[in-house]
Amino acid sequence: ERKHINIFTMNSIISRVTVLVALIACADAFSSFVPRSSSLTSVPKSTPSFSMKIFDWKRREADESALNNPDGDVWTLATLKAAPGARKRKMRKGRGIAAGKGATCGFGMRGQKSRSGKPERPGFEGGQTPLYRRLPKFVGKPTGPGHTKTVYNIIKLDQLNAAVAGTTCNFDSLLEAGAATKSRHPIHKVVVGKEDFTAKDVTVQAHAFTAAAREAIEGSGGKCELLKRTTGEVIEA
Repeated sequence: ERKHINIFTMNSIISRVTVLVALIACADAFSSFVPRSSSLTSVPKSTPSFSMKIFDWKRREADESALNNPDGDVWTLATLKAAPGARKRKMRKGRGIAAGKGATCGFGMRGQKSRSGKPERPGFEGGQTPLYRRLPKFVGKPTGPGHTKTVYNIIKLDQLNAAVAGTTCNFDSLLEAGAATKSRHPIHKVVVGKEDFTAKDVTVQAHAFTAAAREAIEGSGGKCELLKRTTGEVIEA
């Protein structure tokens, strides 16, 4: 019986050793596929060294040292140039689908706004009551499509105070003397200013006069001459 017991214990020990060897071999084989934690943590994290906005990517590699140099060359019309990324190429339409805006040119396939010509008239709001019909109306001031109004450049009476007696004043003379600035409109209208009109015996030429401005000019011994809008000739004195 002792002999049988010794044989049984020896067999159990051998089986246990065999299982441990197999487990060690499996662990070594599995470690070849899975990276160690030390190798993962040893990789340094990349941190960007710049803090620029997204739309400034064209200026990152641009050499702008000459712009920040106070002792550099003097800028002239011949040396001026646009900053990198400031001038964008225009969009080419109708030159094939590879260009991005071919075929329908970005207007879609169907609908009123994809047709040729002007799709909607000015002031159209899709069928609802437009703004020019919602606003209150005033007598003598028509509004809405088809109606136009005359827009004048305003000349105030206090701008004429520096005029010498007996001279003729118009917009060109005021601009030359520095009493007026450049105008976007070709026709001019004389109105009353905030300050008093002190010029005497002055002939004023303009395309329109208010009643109060005409009265002030003529009350001080001056004269109002109305100019033609197209040619600038005197049509009424």
